[in-house]
This record gives sequence, structure tokens and C-alpha cells, in this order.
Amino acid sequence: MNDWQIETINLTKVYKGHKVIDKVSMQVEVGSVYGLLGPNGAGKSTIMKMLAGLVRPTSGEVLYQGRPWNREDIPNIGALIESPAIYPNLTAHENLEVYRLMYNISDPQCIPNVLETVRLTDTENKVAKKFSMGMKQRLGLAIALLKSPKLLILDEPTNGLDPAGIEEFREMIRTFPQKGITVILSSHILSEVQQVATHIAILHHGQLQYEAPIVQGEDLERKFREIILSGGPQHV
Repeated sequence: MNDWQIETINLTKVYKGHKVIDKVSMQVEVGSVYGLLGPNGAGKSTIMKMLAGLVRPTSGEVLYQGRPWNREDIPNIGALIESPAIYPNLTAHENLEVYRLMYNISDPQCIPNVLETVRLTDTENKVAKKFSMGMKQRLGLAIALLKSPKLLILDEPTNGLDPAGIEEFREMIRTFPQKGITVILSSHILSEVQQVATHIAILHHGQLQYEAPIVQGEDLERKFREIILSGGPQHV
């Protein structure tokens, strides 16, 4: 039996008669960093929202550890999708305390633990509205990690970051599998994902065009370019 953290079978999503995701079957191995690639509008965010339980599929199935996904799996899944939901007038610690109570997490030590993981321990009394873009993204990541998830879903997490912020995120992502966290990471930039991912998938026109482990020396850039430039109507 294959050891999948999460997988989809013919996953489909239709919005107002428009098929955004078209029969996508993907398999994410336990302990992997799974890079989901595709141009803007390919459907990456929609898939990630369905995996996180934020959007219902029109048809198809999501399996979590080999069984149908259900609401009881939510505590095992952390997600940073779009802009992090933070309270601008609260500090990083105060933001995390709100989420700790919301998630009904009894151990208050989880807050300093995740602050250390995302390197926000020195923010002290600084409120979130004064954070840089990189600090806000790290706080969003801390919120996603608060539940000690087994699966972490990151949708374009380095958007808007400077080179130093991007490298910080790369370094953090590389450590997660060692902590028992499987990562799904989306981007429209192959070179960005290739530096941290163990597996690559390419989504285009709402369909999964390619999925495989990264092989040393393989020309993924050529494959990515061929798929993206293959023509056909774009999904919005």
C-alpha cells in the first residue's frame, strides 16, 4: 500500500458553469515537499482550498491517509492561503493567543515554540500593522503551525517578499519534513519551487499535466515551458 499523506481522485470544481479544476488525481507522499506549479489562473489556489476544507469539490474525492477526508482531519492540516488573517493591532504573541483559544489548544507553550520556528521571537510589543511583508507572512505561517499539523498547505507563500525573506522561507520549509510535516507548496515560478521540493506537479487549464519526484539532472524547465506554452483556452 502506498504511503500518501493526501490524494485526490478525479477532483473537479465548477464555478457558475465554468470548470476551474478538471478531474485532478494527485498523490502527495508522506514526508515530502510537493511543489504544485502552474501559471496564474491555473487553479492552484482552488485545489489548495479544497484540500484544506475551505471549498467543497463539485465532484471527485479527497483522501487523507487513505480514507475519505472529513472535518475531523482539520486539526491535522495547517494552511497559509492568500493573505494571512491577522489582527493588526495585536502583537505576534497576542495574535497567536487568539488562535490558540480558538483552536482549543491547552498548552500555551505552543506559542513560543512556533514563534521560534518562524523567527519572530524578538518582536516583543510590536503590533502586527507595523510588520514588514515578510514578518506578516511568517506570522501567518506561525498560525498555520500552531496546531502541530501533519500536513502544511502553502499557497504562493513568498509572493511580495524580498530576496532575504524568500531565502528565510526556503530554509524553514526544508526543515518541516524532519519534524514530521508534509508540505504542499504552490508557485508559478519553477526555479523557486525546485530549490525546496522533493516532488513536482504541473497544473495547467485546470488539469494535472505532470506529476513526479524530482530527478537529479532532469530538464524540468523545458517540460514546464512546453506544457505552459502548449496553447488552449486559459481558465480564469
